[in-house]
Amino acid sequence: MFMRKTKLFDLLENHIVSNLVDYATGVETGLDSNARKNRGGHLMENLVESYIQKAGFLKGQNYFKEMYIHEIEQKWNVNLSAISNQGKMEKRFDFVIKTDNQIYVIETNFYASGGSKLNETARSYKTLAQEVATIDGVTFIWFTDGCGWNSARNNLEETFDVLDTLYNIQDLENNILNSL
Repeated sequence: MFMRKTKLFDLLENHIVSNLVDYATGVETGLDSNARKNRGGHLMENLVESYIQKAGFLKGQNYFKEMYIHEIEQKWNVNLSAISNQGKMEKRFDFVIKTDNQIYVIETNFYASGGSKLNETARSYKTLAQEVATIDGVTFIWFTDGCGWNSARNNLEETFDVLDTLYNIQDLENNILNSL
C-alpha cells in the first residue's frame, strides 16, 4: 500500500529508478544534509524570540530581528565602528533589544553535535564581546545551548570568562530577560 500510494511502484515500472535502495539512500542523504541544515539554529532563534516577547518587548518597537550594524548606528545614532572594523565589516545580529539606557545586540545558536564550527564561534564571540565592551550603552548577549558544547567545553568556558552575558535555555526559562 505504501509503495502504491507514494508512487514508488511507478518509478520502478517506468524505469525512472533502477535501484530502489540507491534511490532511497540518496533521498535520505539529501534530507539529512540540506533540509536539516541550521534547523536547530532557527529553532533556537524562535525560542529566544518567544522569551523576548514574554519579557514584554514588542517587535518593531523595542526589539528587532536581524539588524545590521549600519541599521543600529542609524536608528540610535551610536558608533559601532569598534565591532565593524571601522565600517569595513557588516555584521547582522539575530536580535536587538533597545531599552531606555541600553542597546542589547544578541546572537543565538544551538549545537546538537560537536565540530570545529563551535570552536570558531566561541573564539569569534569572545572577540566580539571584547569589542562591544568598549562601547558605552551597548551590551552583547549570546544565547547558546546543545550537547555539542560538551566536546568544545574549554572554548565555551574561555568565552564565558570574558562574556558575563552568555546564557542557555535554562537561563531563559528562569526569566533572565526580565533583568534587562
